[in-house]
Order: sequence, then C-alpha cells, then structure tokens
Amino acid sequence: MTQATKEKILAYMQEHNTLTLSTCGEGMPWAASVFFANDDLVLYFLSDPKTQHGRHLASNPMVAATINEDYRDWRKIKGIQLEGKAEIVTSRGEKAKGFAVYVRKFPFVAEFFSSPTKLALAMFPKISSTTLYKITPSRILFLDNEQGFGCREELIIERTVD
Repeated sequence: MTQATKEKILAYMQEHNTLTLSTCGEGMPWAASVFFANDDLVLYFLSDPKTQHGRHLASNPMVAATINEDYRDWRKIKGIQLEGKAEIVTSRGEKAKGFAVYVRKFPFVAEFFSSPTKLALAMFPKISSTTLYKITPSRILFLDNEQGFGCREELIIERTVD
C-alpha cells in the first residue's frame, strides 16, 4: 500500500457523498446508492435491514462498491472501486464512533434522531428501523482516466486479527 494512493483515495472519499453498494443474495445481485461517511478507509452508512441490500447482507456480507461522479466524457472518469465486507455495527463504542463520523459529514441527520421537528416526526417510522452498517474494504482501486485510459492504482488493505 502506498501512502500516496491512500491519500488520493481518502481525498476522493471526502469529496463525495454517495456510493453504489453491490450485494448478492437469494441468487440475485443488487445495487443501491447510499450516503456514506468514512473514518480512514472504513465506510459507514445507514440503512434499514429490511431493504433488499439489507436482506442480502444478512446472509452474505461480501460487497463491492463504487464511488464516482456522472461523467459525460469517459476520458475524464475518476472514481473508486472497492471490495470488502459489510456488517451491522453492534458494539456501543463503535456505534458512537460511526454515528459521530456520519453526523460530522451530514449534520442534518442529527435532527432526525434528536429533534421533534415535523420532518423528523413524519420520517420517524423509517428512521426508527435504520441501522448503522460499516464496510471494511479489503481492496480498493482508484481509477483516473485523465492519467491514461484504464489507469488504476490498487490498495490492498491488510487487516490485523483482533
């Protein structure tokens, strides 16, 4: 893993808000866009476990994801492709950390969990079933076609056993 590649990836993650999450379950693939926030290379997102991707993750935690813009010229494409494992955050300490990271990037989300505004109350049934997930990547590719067609830098993440 080169530090320069990691810094490019982290900068790109900070500049973008959504990722396309790809899951597979029940014999079928699925893709969904979710807002994400990251703490270093770990990505957090909120979702309802009853969604299609939530049901898939319950039986198969392996995911692929992309973070990119919608370009009109393929020569300018930049983005991230990653693979890894997604799981519901269960520990109290990591939930606090993950929510803090998420709310720091998306301050408006705090209102839904703490303020009794009309919008928050109207959305409460959906919000009450929202769960914090994390994606722990094992491999990330940074694509930059401005450097040459198909130019990719690979980052393999080595994890220590806890």
